[in-house]
Amino acid sequence: MPITTTTTSTTTSSTAPSSSRQTRPPNAPTRTQTRTLSTTAHPQRQKPSHLTVPKEDVPAYPYGPFLTYKQRNEGLFGRSKIRFGNTVSEKYDRKSRTTWLPNRHTKRLWSPALQHFIRTRLTASVLRTIDRLGGIDEYLLGSKQKRVRELGPAGWALRWKIIQTPAIQARFAREREALGLPPKTAETVSAEAEAGVADLVLEGGEGEGGGQNKKASAQALHDVVDGMLARDEEFVLGNEEDVSTEPEASSEAEVEVKAEAIKEAAAADAAADAGAGAKAESRI
Repeated sequence: MPITTTTTSTTTSSTAPSSSRQTRPPNAPTRTQTRTLSTTAHPQRQKPSHLTVPKEDVPAYPYGPFLTYKQRNEGLFGRSKIRFGNTVSEKYDRKSRTTWLPNRHTKRLWSPALQHFIRTRLTASVLRTIDRLGGIDEYLLGSKQKRVRELGPAGWALRWKIIQTPAIQARFAREREALGLPPKTAETVSAEAEAGVADLVLEGGEGEGGGQNKKASAQALHDVVDGMLARDEEFVLGNEEDVSTEPEASSEAEVEVKAEAIKEAAAADAAADAGAGAKAESRI
């Protein structure tokens, strides 16, 4: 927007003494100077793609946020984190405290499922893995426990965003059809999602967020045991199918067959013993 500035100057007589100053007449003309200034807004910082996903729609990350080197919560850092150590000089053998940071980059990677670029921070090792798998979609859709643990909260949000696209939904439908499974409905999808998160929580007790999940599951188990003790219920070890009541009575035919088999085995053993005794007597 152009801005106009006005400058007013007052003319004084050079011959007048310094003690007496002449005042400008009220109707004297003024000199104006106009210049145009262009103002531009400060360029906005591009927002990472995982921040565009609504948090209320994304399921809870099963392993929780990272508690150390919390920058990993805002990008794809894998298992890389800050390291601390010392550098020792060879000449004077002096130690100097230092740190080693991961090889971090900010990249825009094309997503075929979303049909636009995904902007995120990631390490060089994760970038090599993405190139080896053939794209960021394949990296985010990895189903193994180690991959889900490496994604972190940011990768988990991007994973959910990609799964909601029609291309990935059609891909999953083709895989289910090839395996001979029925198509999914909205109810089955939500139930399997909750079950999958619960399985990951039970399996992942070694991570930074796994300690909290482990405490929660242990507390739930204690609550169940306390409730059973309060109701004076009995504890059954093993599966209910393994706990047998009274053995079922077998049929008469099976009993006769077993008895005949036992008699034949006993007769064969007696004949074998008699033959062994005869051989021993002949040798003597």
